[in-house]
Amino acid sequence: MSKLRERMIGDMQLRGFADRTIEAYVHAVRALARHFNTSPDRISEEQVREYLLHLTNVKKVARGTHTIALCGIKFFFEQTLGREWAVFGVARPRYDAKLPVVLSREEVWRILDAVRIEVYRVCLTMIYTCGLRLLEGATLTVPQVDSARMVLHIRGKGRKDRLVPLAEPTLELLREHWRTHRSPKWLFPAPTRHGLAHSLATHAGPVTRSSLQSAMRRACTSAGIAKKAHVHTLRHSYATHMLELGVNLRLVQAYLGHASVRTTQRYTHLTRELHRTADDPVNRIGCR
Repeated sequence: MSKLRERMIGDMQLRGFADRTIEAYVHAVRALARHFNTSPDRISEEQVREYLLHLTNVKKVARGTHTIALCGIKFFFEQTLGREWAVFGVARPRYDAKLPVVLSREEVWRILDAVRIEVYRVCLTMIYTCGLRLLEGATLTVPQVDSARMVLHIRGKGRKDRLVPLAEPTLELLREHWRTHRSPKWLFPAPTRHGLAHSLATHAGPVTRSSLQSAMRRACTSAGIAKKAHVHTLRHSYATHMLELGVNLRLVQAYLGHASVRTTQRYTHLTRELHRTADDPVNRIGCR
């Protein structure tokens, strides 16, 4: 590991960044250095500008990818090297106010019923019924389940803890699944070709993000769902369905772990019940 990279990682660790964030930011700076085939501390502000334009105009990367690259590069030059450059105040990709894909409750259960491997089916069910992010669901541990209070203790994005209500049917499903492997740590240990018992004997980790995404894609195909749904769609659907069922917006915000209620409010645009209140006025305004 180069001294520059080691210093950057140390700076991020001092700031309390998550491991995945550190990995993403280091990768962003490595990609910048590879683009110009030189050490990143030798790159000028104009070259950074050129590279960010390259990501936008040539590679046409998604907004999220561009933002991660920008944040990683910005942190390196400003925090690790102490260079305050104007380009970082200009290079902000436009926010696309796109509404997320949401499944109906019937579509969700069709998909979950189509997941063939039990560990993936139960994990995806937990993600939906508790509104979890993919990694939160995949890495659930036994101590996080408080069956006495019927809640999950989630350490979410940005290391922010929250409590999420746990439904009785979900808890029973979880218990039945745990009895098949009895892992002292993971609720969803990764299966191997030798089976779960061998996985536990060899101290296997939790199911991977890629395996859950693959299971979700296969299930969508088997269930005949044409929507572009992925694992995070289950979280979007949970939020929308909770609002449709009359749960207070502030509670849904707390369950999802959103820092701002404005993030949660976008789901109000997706609820069928809310749109139904406009059916009569819409029909009347269309009449002469």
